[in-house]
Parts: sequence; C-alpha cells; structure tokens
Amino acid sequence: MAINKKIAAVAAAAALALTMSACASGGGGSTGGGSTDGSQASADCNVGIAMPTRSLERWIGDGEGLQQLLKDQGCTTDLQYADNKTDQQISQIQNMIAGGAKYLVITAIDSATLGQVLSEAKDAGVKVIAFDRLITGSDAVTYHAGFDNYAVGEAQGKFIEEQLGLKDGKGPFNFEPFAGSPDDNNAGQFFAGAWDILLPYVESGKLVVKSGKAPKSNDEWTSIGILGWGSDDAQAEMENRLASFYAGGDKVDAVLSPNDSLALGIEAAFTGADYKVGQDWPIITGQDGDKANVKAILNGQQAMTVWKDTRELRKRVALMIQQDLAGDKVETNTTFDNGKVEVPSFGLPVEAVTKDLVQEKLIDSGFLKAADVGL
Repeated sequence: MAINKKIAAVAAAAALALTMSACASGGGGSTGGGSTDGSQASADCNVGIAMPTRSLERWIGDGEGLQQLLKDQGCTTDLQYADNKTDQQISQIQNMIAGGAKYLVITAIDSATLGQVLSEAKDAGVKVIAFDRLITGSDAVTYHAGFDNYAVGEAQGKFIEEQLGLKDGKGPFNFEPFAGSPDDNNAGQFFAGAWDILLPYVESGKLVVKSGKAPKSNDEWTSIGILGWGSDDAQAEMENRLASFYAGGDKVDAVLSPNDSLALGIEAAFTGADYKVGQDWPIITGQDGDKANVKAILNGQQAMTVWKDTRELRKRVALMIQQDLAGDKVETNTTFDNGKVEVPSFGLPVEAVTKDLVQEKLIDSGFLKAADVGL
C-alpha cells in the first residue's frame, strides 16, 4: 500500500480557530446514547464519534474534546468507546447509523476490519472521517485527518541516533526496539520512520539487539508489535528480554518505544530490574505527551516524547464537518492510498519534546497544566 512519507506543509493551520459557524443554536450530545434538539440543522449535523478505548489518556481527551467542540456548534453527538474490541466498535457504529448519524468520526481499533459496516454507512449516505488512524480497505472513507506518522518515528530514530553519537561512529550499544499494535495502520508508519534511520546501525553492529528482535525491513514490524498498545504487555515483553538476554550483567542502552503507553510498561520493567536513573538508565522514547510520561521525562525515566497537539486535530475535524455542511470545499493538504481509494487528508505536524522543552511546549501552550505533571 503506497503511503506518503511526508505531509505537505500546513499553510492554513491558523484557520482552525476562525469562524466555524454553528449548525444551530442549542445542541446536544452525550457519551452513550446521544441527544437531539429536534431542529433540521441539528439533524443534519448528527455526528457519531467512535473511539477505541478509554484505557488510554489520549483517546479520552480526543473523544470528549471533539464532542464538546461539536456540541458548541449545535451538533447532535453520540460518543462511544469500544474497549479495544472490534466487534463492539462495529456494533456501536451500526447503532450510530441507525440513530440517524450523518457523519461518522472513527478511530479504528483494527483499520482493516470495518469494510462491511462502512459500506452500510455509505449506502445510508453517511460521510466517514478517519480520525488519526487511516481506515484501510474501504471505499467508504470520505476524509482523513491526522499527523505526519512517519515523522513521529523519524523524530524518535533521530533522537536515539543523536543521543548515542551514532553518526560520529560511537558504539556498539545494546538496543531493543518495540513496535505498536499490529492492527493499527499508523504503527507501521511510526516504525518505518524510526527504522529507516536505525536499521543501518543495526546492520553495521553499532546497535546490538541481543534479543534478536530486530526486523530486517520495515515490512516485518508486526513481529515485534504489542497488540492493543498495552502497557502491561510491553512491561512483560521487556521483562522477558531482560531476564533472557541480559542476565549476565549486560545493560540496555536504548529502547525504541513508539508511544507513551508502551514506554510506561518498559520503564516499569527497568525499575523492576533495578536500573537507576542517572547511572545505567537507558534512553527511552515515546509519543503523545501523556501526563504520566511527562512526569517520567521530568524524573529522568523517559528521554523524550513526540508531541502531537491533538487539540488542533479536533478543531480540524470539526472544521471539516462545518465546511462539508456548508457545501464548501473541505480543506485537505495530502492524500493517502488506503488500498481501495485515495483518501483526501489533512496532516498536522509533530514535535519532539525533551525535559528542557516541557514548560515551553506543553505547559505554556496550555496542553497540560503544571500541576498535572508536578511543576
């Protein structure tokens, strides 16, 4: 499947905060069954929001934040979380269609298994917006909005490269890579961005993967994927690698963790193995800027996180719906081949955040509160 590696420059990002006209005065929405004010405008702006799980901070903020934006614009909403169960998400989407949804905003649990239910949506005249994760194998996807996923992994790979001095010929270093959930289309892009930078060092012996869990190409990333992005599963996998391959006293120097939830589990494994911050603690990457992980960055347990300002993503999706309702051209800046069609997409930039940037990027911007992270 051909996927753009780089997202076009976001020239019109400032437009997000500008005049997004309301569907109608009043409005409604609830986590669960939704609501309506009975007006034709509200009926036209009936939006089903299907999120994967409440177990990750990221999706709680995105689901509730988008719902509030749409409610403020007078839309009827139905926000559902599917406990990372594909069948449950499909059932929820079917209920949204039956409930009169005109738009579906979906973060797919399994990007390739929604074909049938999305065909039902298309037949019912419902427009589908893939939120963050591209939905593959369906011609019913109207739009996608997300981040430059390749750049996420690229930032992680470059960080490890720079921190270890690999470009300068330093090494060898013990290194353990992880990948995200095999059913998440984004996870492959994250891994590709990092692996294009790090694989040459693995091949040259500057990065030594003692566990042997080093994919020989980007296409093999699922072999080290953690299903469902589970922190506990990542912890168990890291504990197994430490017990099996580092029992003789060798230490891990760096870990490629594609997101913050996996990083938390990996960090717990190193704590259990009696690694010490400031002594033998490894470089660990992440993504999302979750509160617990920002605390870990400030405490020296995590080296960085790739920040995606999800507030801008929510605004962009709300704007897409408003533009479509008004009959205006929906603004996009790239496309993705989902295996069936070229999906018009709007891609947003990402940024690496280290300890010295937490205040400026995450706190001063209002993304997090200082009290949330112990500042």
